[in-house]
Amino acid sequence: MSVIDKAKDEKLGHLVAPTSIIRFYRMIPDTPTPQRADRSAGGLIPTRAFRYCEPMTTASAFGWYIFPPMDFSVYWDGNDMYWRYADMDSWFPLEASQYPDYAPTFNDIAPQDIKGYSPPFISSAPEPGVLKIWSGLIAKTAKDWSILVRRPANLPGSQLYEHYEGIVETDHWFGPLFTNLRITKTDSPITIKREMPLMQVQPLHRSTYDEKILKDFEFIDGAENFDDEDWLNYHQTVIAPGDAHKRERGLYAKASRKNRKRHP
Repeated sequence: MSVIDKAKDEKLGHLVAPTSIIRFYRMIPDTPTPQRADRSAGGLIPTRAFRYCEPMTTASAFGWYIFPPMDFSVYWDGNDMYWRYADMDSWFPLEASQYPDYAPTFNDIAPQDIKGYSPPFISSAPEPGVLKIWSGLIAKTAKDWSILVRRPANLPGSQLYEHYEGIVETDHWFGPLFTNLRITKTDSPITIKREMPLMQVQPLHRSTYDEKILKDFEFIDGAENFDDEDWLNYHQTVIAPGDAHKRERGLYAKASRKNRKRHP
């Protein structure tokens, strides 16, 4: 009996939620293990920001770094995309390419009716200069949780390409974890390094981007419409701690940490 027939017979096919908020499955053996994102953005944010800027360090640490399974380079001449890897001297036209030697490995372990369906590692999209790169992973999240796939937060970006961001509902979609890049400069080789994060994935509860939530917001037009509570909050936040020369450094960070302890 094939895996598809077995699933139908046993009424399988739904995703069983992981016990943690997210579970990563490594398919390409060379893919580095996902890493918890770093508050210091790999030591690249300014020291003063690391010590005192809680918003920046919190954003940097939100989620996990995902790395590419190998070093490779791409090249776009404005019309066609090319790539190469390892010690290759020549550039190869890119439409959709498997990870080197992975397809036979996949076929050896996949059920009979899934053989031949290993995901492409890298492919060019129909849109000019757009590139899709597979991380070698699949992600599964707990019920009603999704992931935001984006460029690594607060890490220096390349001037040669940009990340597209996307939200994937990985509690019911079990497929390759990939990112899309838009090449912004032609005739310049772009090298992607295995030791540098290719993307950052961040957990989002589905309610946070529900249209009912997002369209329900309030807008106060002008400080003359502040009420007494608004003015009191402004005073406690901006004036009571003292001016920029007198206020304690890292005041917001201390307040945020104290608030997290009160409301874990």
